[in-house]
Amino acid sequence: MATSLNFFPQTSEPKTTHLPDWYSPETRIYSSTYSSISLPTDPFLDIVSFIFSHQHDGVTALIDSSSGYSISYSKLLPLVQSMASGLHHLGVSQGDVVLLLLPNSVNFPIIFFSVLYLGAVVTTMNPLSNMMEVKKQIVDCGVRFAFTLLENVDKLQNLGVHAIGVPENMDLDSEKTGFLSFRKLIGGQFGKAPRPVIRQQDTAAIMYSSGTTGVSKGVVLTHGNFIATTELFVRFEASQYEYSSSKNVYLAVLPMFHIYGLSLFVVGLLSLGSSIVIMRRFDASELVKVIDDYGVTHFPVVPPILTTLTMRAKHVCENSLQSLKQVSCGAAPLSGKTIEDFVQALPHVDFIQGYGMTESTAVGTRGFNNEKHHNYSSIGLLAPNMQAKVVDWNSGSSLPPGFHGELWLRGPAIMQRYINNVEATNMTIDKDGWLRTGDIVCFDGDGYLYLSDRLKEIIKYKGYQIAPADLEAVLISHPEILDAAVTSAADEVCGEIPVAFVVRRHGSTLTKGAVIDFVANQYISISAAKETLNGLLKFENFVQHIQQQKPIKSLSLKVSAIIDGSHFSMNFDRSPFLMWFSNVLNLFIGQKW
Repeated sequence: MATSLNFFPQTSEPKTTHLPDWYSPETRIYSSTYSSISLPTDPFLDIVSFIFSHQHDGVTALIDSSSGYSISYSKLLPLVQSMASGLHHLGVSQGDVVLLLLPNSVNFPIIFFSVLYLGAVVTTMNPLSNMMEVKKQIVDCGVRFAFTLLENVDKLQNLGVHAIGVPENMDLDSEKTGFLSFRKLIGGQFGKAPRPVIRQQDTAAIMYSSGTTGVSKGVVLTHGNFIATTELFVRFEASQYEYSSSKNVYLAVLPMFHIYGLSLFVVGLLSLGSSIVIMRRFDASELVKVIDDYGVTHFPVVPPILTTLTMRAKHVCENSLQSLKQVSCGAAPLSGKTIEDFVQALPHVDFIQGYGMTESTAVGTRGFNNEKHHNYSSIGLLAPNMQAKVVDWNSGSSLPPGFHGELWLRGPAIMQRYINNVEATNMTIDKDGWLRTGDIVCFDGDGYLYLSDRLKEIIKYKGYQIAPADLEAVLISHPEILDAAVTSAADEVCGEIPVAFVVRRHGSTLTKGAVIDFVANQYISISAAKETLNGLLKFENFVQHIQQQKPIKSLSLKVSAIIDGSHFSMNFDRSPFLMWFSNVLNLFIGQKW
């Protein structure tokens, strides 16, 4: 096991004196080790036409895991066309922005493609987002129509958006009177909708991301971006394996409103004929049963779900989970122990990691193993047609293999821009088209990419010169909180977690849960706040300062954090403490999920 788990190289010099041919010492640009792929050159090609142009022998496209309700490939395009006709009758036209405020469901891909079929634009959101967040995004990208859960319809109508309630279970819910509008739209009563001229460069979706730092920004992705993702990520990966893609069964737990889930389950896999089993909500207690009942072969995950699967795998009978061929993980760093535990628990399952961003339409790197070589710890090889630089954060110079620096990416999947934010766009994409990812990486001599330990490298590269993070400001704005500081700690499940230290005012009975809910209402959704902060708030009893009810001018904290499994502690004076950890937190909030 130890020999196969080759973790992030700590070398300060290149591994070899002979530089590989996929790296140019003149330009200091990394190219993919794979051959380039010819992408469609027709400028008038849209992603809907592209996906459904591919021939395959797939039978069942989408399956609801809880009810067993399914949609066949033979019915998929007709349903998309029927829905598009209904939307056209409703008044949706080219360039309109349609919000999908929805959880995972068999309806999600149909709605997504029907909107794009008309040349309209999709923007997605977590269905648990609060209305303050929803209103902000509606204003930011000019939403006119929305699909959402029944309980949100009136709320969106009050915001001036024509909202349509979507049944989670077509087999049962569709008969409810609240879903009459949806049934009419998809019922095929309006004839065939006229198709506008749609170009590859036209906007297809506006997906929101924090980027490297800062508040959430609307990432403008084109039809051409999604075509590139389908070819360079989904279809290329499938081509590396001998088995038929139409026989693969994917488990969709990752949210479809996020670029990771969207690129796979809503877009790319439907060009291959694979079956997609959709869990509307992740339920750990049902995970093994769903995999076994539907014969799931492929399971894309994020670190917390990988850990859950590993734990479940240790307590199942030997016949369970045998259908699994591959588990792939992305969106956040993994610890060595997490990987090792998984490989030991499910040795028959191929495990790979990958890297991508919303800003790169999920294209970046992808792992690949064979019988002779297993590299579980790398985030993989650079995707075809993609280029990379590794840039020293201080000097701005590009670095060769063996050195670590900030990853820059360039290629056909890179976003067009951030909507309504020229400044952020110019800070993220330079004049030559390079996307600054904010992640610290290193290429080894074989072309494999490794994510560096984010905390250590931020300390080295970024310094202490960034203002306090928004989260601290929100905490301190609470009337019963005298002072607060936020740090970070490594975590076996999540990779990294923020930890808040809060000083209550004298006499306050403020609880951990009350603080979490306050942050949720002020800054981020209740769901996200609880997932991020629950169990992480720690109260320090600064008795002398609290009793005197004096402002704390020097907040000295002893902070324990876990780095690579070993404990260390630090004492910081208030200002550098807040400045430094706010810097770290800003980058954590901006992870590529």
